[in-house]
Amino acid sequence: MDSLDLLRDLVSRPREVVAGLRGRLDPSTLNARPGGHDNSVAWLLWHTGREIDAQLAPLTGEEEVWTAQGYDRRFGLGELGDSVGYGHGSAEARRIIVEDGAGLLDYVDAALGAMGEHLDALIAADLDDVIDEQWDPPVTRGARLVSIADDAIQHLAQASYVLGMPQRG
Repeated sequence: MDSLDLLRDLVSRPREVVAGLRGRLDPSTLNARPGGHDNSVAWLLWHTGREIDAQLAPLTGEEEVWTAQGYDRRFGLGELGDSVGYGHGSAEARRIIVEDGAGLLDYVDAALGAMGEHLDALIAADLDDVIDEQWDPPVTRGARLVSIADDAIQHLAQASYVLGMPQRG
């Protein structure tokens, strides 16, 4: 198994989590704020898709899935929806309200699909391309792809945990 195969496997894991969340996202569950936290499950899923999409598009040179596939219009979140969520204050996070749980999962899956397609277009040497020299050490394509997948896995795990809370009492 080479490095690209490992990355493909890594990207397939959050897609399995997305599939497992289907049918569990009614509007009240999506937009609840357990413990009064600002980030709802809707925010977590929206952010997961946005962070993948916004970081992947510069690597691929393609338009973000968010606009290319009409998710921006589907969710109607305006300029706030076009952001990624990093640095959202309480008021901004609480304005991310989505009642279309299946649509959010479709978006995350489409962003992960775009990541898989990007991996399929690479050769192993491409992973060493320096894509961001603002960091020390500079960030390579491979490191960025791992970072994107890691962030997605973390947020999907948070959403899964929250969705499992009512079942635990």
